Amino acid sequence: MGTSGPPVVGEWYMLPRGESFEVVAYDHEEETVEIQYFDGAVEELELETWLELDAEPIEPPEDWSGSVDIMREDYGMEDRANPYRPKNPLDELDINDKD
Repeated sequence: MGTSGPPVVGEWYMLPRGESFEVVAYDHEEETVEIQYFDGAVEELELETWLELDAEPIEPPEDWSGSVDIMREDYGMEDRANPYRPKNPLDELDINDKD
């Protein structure tokens, strides 16, 4: 059983072995499909190979960071407090009690 239909750029698929990927390019004239796996690896397939895949369409992953190989430490965020995290009002009491 193969993948039904032509690839759709921007759609996500999953192979039977559990690997998920997004179709990032489809060249009608050259009959090639470019896919990017969740981990960021890119692969070009012949359209014939695409049609033989047993890939199933899936929803895009909620955590897209798999393809972005950056850690918080890489851009200097490890020591900064999260500005969107609510402050604990009891912490303010401790500061004021030191007077």
